Amino acid sequence: MGLIEDVAGNLSLKNTPIIFGGVLLGFIVFRYLQVVWQSFRIARLGLRPPKIRDSGLFGIKFIRTTIKMAAEHKTLQFWQQMFRSIGGYTGEVSLAGHRIIFTSEPENIKAILATQFEDYGKGEGFHQEWKDFLGDSIFTTDGDLWHASRQLIRPQFIKNRVSDLQCFENHMQMLFRTIANGGALNGEDQMVEMEAGNGKPVDISDLFFRYTLDAATDFLLGKDIKSLSTPVQPFAGAFQEVQRVQILIARAGPLNRFVPRKTFWGGLKVIDETINFYIDRALRLDEEELASKSKGDEGYTFLHALAGFTKNRQVLHDQLMAVLLAGRDTTACTLSWTIYELARHPEAVAKLRAEILSVVGPDRAPTYDDLKSMKYLQNVMNETLRLYPVVPFNVRMALKDTTLPRGGGPDGSQPIAILKNTPIGYSPLTMQRRPDLYPPVSEKFPDVEMFSPDRWFHWQPKPWQYIPFNGGPRICIGQQFALTEMGYVLTRLFQRYDRVVSYMDEIDGGKPRMKTDIVLMPADGVKVAFFEAKRE
Repeated sequence: MGLIEDVAGNLSLKNTPIIFGGVLLGFIVFRYLQVVWQSFRIARLGLRPPKIRDSGLFGIKFIRTTIKMAAEHKTLQFWQQMFRSIGGYTGEVSLAGHRIIFTSEPENIKAILATQFEDYGKGEGFHQEWKDFLGDSIFTTDGDLWHASRQLIRPQFIKNRVSDLQCFENHMQMLFRTIANGGALNGEDQMVEMEAGNGKPVDISDLFFRYTLDAATDFLLGKDIKSLSTPVQPFAGAFQEVQRVQILIARAGPLNRFVPRKTFWGGLKVIDETINFYIDRALRLDEEELASKSKGDEGYTFLHALAGFTKNRQVLHDQLMAVLLAGRDTTACTLSWTIYELARHPEAVAKLRAEILSVVGPDRAPTYDDLKSMKYLQNVMNETLRLYPVVPFNVRMALKDTTLPRGGGPDGSQPIAILKNTPIGYSPLTMQRRPDLYPPVSEKFPDVEMFSPDRWFHWQPKPWQYIPFNGGPRICIGQQFALTEMGYVLTRLFQRYDRVVSYMDEIDGGKPRMKTDIVLMPADGVKVAFFEAKRE
């Protein structure tokens, strides 16, 4: 016992400062040696990009600024300023000893998503950060798990499923009623005087999120959530809150353990209770019933098709969550931004409506082929996605020691070294607004910050300079589904309405504020008024 007593005696309060100082000194030396070793490995592998300065001790200032700018809906400006400060579009920062690369360089994004696909992935850290929300789904996994998820989902987005537009039409009439009402209905049976709603101000973004949630749950589960006719919808509210907290967890990086999660867990419980009800119902069907529902159009749902391949409850849950996120939010955001811009450009509305009337007339529901044939409609959606890509910022993890093709050397044109487990943040939003990637401003080519569907008649972006649905093997599997739904909604809207007036100038002064959570949302909604076309 003598030795233990001697040690305990030395751990007295009077020696605490010495012990603390020794521990701190040891930690500093350890961190210094880590940095030296990391620098040696990087130098052996290649060059480094410019360092993003003034990040504060352990990068805390950088993290704090990132979260602050996001809360103020200025993430685009933050990234643009970050790149201006280094005079290029690829740089690095150290956060709590972890090296992170930021890039908006097309060649680097191409390498991450395609040419060096095996070198980069979501990584285990991302998987763990997002697992509580999206599980082992297509959005959180790599390798065999990711491939299995993609193979499971792919058949549900083949052309004959994407071109079945009845699911969209089923909810359009309810959307028209909510527009006339000026907001969500109090129950499906609420009486709405359609003519009285002509020109009534409405937040169309809120209604689009409700519409796409109803359409997505109808397609996925066979029964919509009825958010268009339920002003306060618990499932929708929970889904939004979970996403809000999840993006805070992602932005906090190594400090994410300090993010409060009470509302996150509460929201997940509401979501799980709803989804699990439908999973239970599908799993009670025998093989014959599942086959009839998944192979025939009548009663077909995404869930029935998945249950025909696997009875694993967790797999079904995770894939439904992922597709629900993609199917609801991405489409709602793009539709919101489209109306935001169209309401400021009446000449574009006139061109779009003229094309719609010439192809489908004022009443007939468009077919899949109709939508694909309308060039100006396609231009409107492409231009919206150029200015407001659905996923504005994304991340990949280096799965081994590797390189990126640009960022090193005096002019940033040489490859840079990337060590295993280095996160790469990349931004389609920042890249797609880089003036140097476009032709000079001219009569036919307005400034890159301007909304101009006409530019697409005589210009096409170069490869990897326009990636609203990502690219490479992980390109968005539901791209055609989303474009078809957006085209359908816009066609039906402008068959009925010949004018849309913006009220956004009095809200944001004509400078749209972008809420950059998982998807790119209008931070202040989209307050507009629609006016029905007069019938002859």
